Amino acid sequence: MKEYICIDIGGTSVKYGIINEKEQFRRTGECPTEAYLGGPHIMKKVTELIKGLMKECSPEGICVSTAGMVNCETGTITYAAPLIPEYTGTPVKEILEKSFSIPCEVENDVNCAGLAECYAGAAKGSKLSVCLTVGTGIGGALIMDNKVVHGFSGSACEIGYMHLPGGMFQDIGAASILVKKIAQKKAVSEEKINGKYVFEQAKKGDPDCIKAIDEMADVLGMGIANICYVVNPEVVVLGGGIMAQKEYLQEKLDKSVKKYLIPALSDKTTIAFSRNQNQAGMLGAYFHFRSRRNEV
Repeated sequence: MKEYICIDIGGTSVKYGIINEKEQFRRTGECPTEAYLGGPHIMKKVTELIKGLMKECSPEGICVSTAGMVNCETGTITYAAPLIPEYTGTPVKEILEKSFSIPCEVENDVNCAGLAECYAGAAKGSKLSVCLTVGTGIGGALIMDNKVVHGFSGSACEIGYMHLPGGMFQDIGAASILVKKIAQKKAVSEEKINGKYVFEQAKKGDPDCIKAIDEMADVLGMGIANICYVVNPEVVVLGGGIMAQKEYLQEKLDKSVKKYLIPALSDKTTIAFSRNQNQAGMLGAYFHFRSRRNEV
């Protein structure tokens, strides 16, 4: 059975694994990205990880999901946030193909998460879907007929920068904003609490936490509605750390989206939560690799 090496380079961790053509991982792992050490360090780390995985399999190719804007034709990082210095301009595909003499394909991590949901998740079977990753920031992927819509210059669906009343979407609606609000309200350091804590306290009846989550749900609903007015997706999939709170958030988000979206659209739009969790990036990178060869 054919096997593939998958790498998911995030700002916090690098996930890696071996997947077969039945979409089953027989090996997965994770290590710190140490993003602050820069792009060359990350590529050295990824190369060493692949060397180790090559001892366990004879892969058909290397499938890479990564933070940053990506030119999928060249497999190059066209832009990376300051969080990862010296990563912009890194020719990931070229480096790995020269190192291992097998094909490599590279795609943005949020786009990979969208592909994973489209082929094997909450958006499977849909003609047009949007995947939002809500975490430290907010990222977006637009998938049409099982393919990522990249836009003219590769920046389609960079929805975190979309302007809403109060600021940019990701500056007022990301999960990290919850932590910031509650830390200020409770006069504690942001390092001492996290999103999980905020939701736990809300479930116990803490009025500050309930209010902060309601405000986030309202912003997310407004942002989702604006996206729906432009692209009219069949499904909007929410991923990132927020997906663990589906039971608490689903009703609030549905209500918020309906508040900002006319019935002609809201009645035909499904709000769903990601089904692929931590493996979404790797799984999407695999589907990207196969789709580049018209194999899926």
